Amino acid sequence: MTDRTLPLPSALSLAGKRVVVTGAASGIGRATASAAAQLGATLLLTDRAPLGEVKAEAEALGAAVDTLQGDLTAEGFAQRLIERGPVDGLAHCAGILFREPLLESDKVRERFMQTMDVNVLVPITLGSAMIEHMAARGGGKIVMIGSVAGRTGGTALTTPLDYAASKGAVHVVIRWLSRGAIGKGVHVNGIAPGPIQTPMTGGNTADPKSLPSGRRGRPEEMAWMIMMLLSPAASYVSGAVLDCNGGSYVG
Repeated sequence: MTDRTLPLPSALSLAGKRVVVTGAASGIGRATASAAAQLGATLLLTDRAPLGEVKAEAEALGAAVDTLQGDLTAEGFAQRLIERGPVDGLAHCAGILFREPLLESDKVRERFMQTMDVNVLVPITLGSAMIEHMAARGGGKIVMIGSVAGRTGGTALTTPLDYAASKGAVHVVIRWLSRGAIGKGVHVNGIAPGPIQTPMTGGNTADPKSLPSGRRGRPEEMAWMIMMLLSPAASYVSGAVLDCNGGSYVG
């Protein structure tokens, strides 16, 4: 048997595509930037945190990389991203998670509204703006990050209520946006990760051995699912929320 070097199938390539990755400084966003670079995409990375390290990583993989550091909840920030365009794909990986139980917070309303602002309103406003931008260019693809908590209400009572509620809402946003976008050539989908080992979930003390797969997921495992939904291979997929949870939820 001889070894073969096979070219990347065009259905999986992002060559010639410009992809925006939010929350790119760490976790799933950082892994997504790396995966997109490996598939040939040009990148625009954004996060509130510094982006120097992830930019260098993607450039080392051969990608052309632009960055825009800032807060997605700031007025006009979505338009600033579009003005850095053009944009062919959006991987919206930014999100917020408070570890303290919601009702134990001394500022319940403020905390709840902050979670909803970042995790729900940003996907609505950013997604809507990107749909119009992509439609004017002839189409595009958007992938958003939900959660197994949005399916189940949380894998345990330790899952914060506001986080679970916000991720359930994200699943609705994905489907709602998809209905209006698909006729414009824009595909809107999402993934629903299970427990993933990222800085944001670092406070999760649940024993990984209690999970069906016996471990937490890795950010790169989520990133490659995002790549599939951004690629031409997903040309007939829209409004889907792909479960990526190692068997934590089967439904």
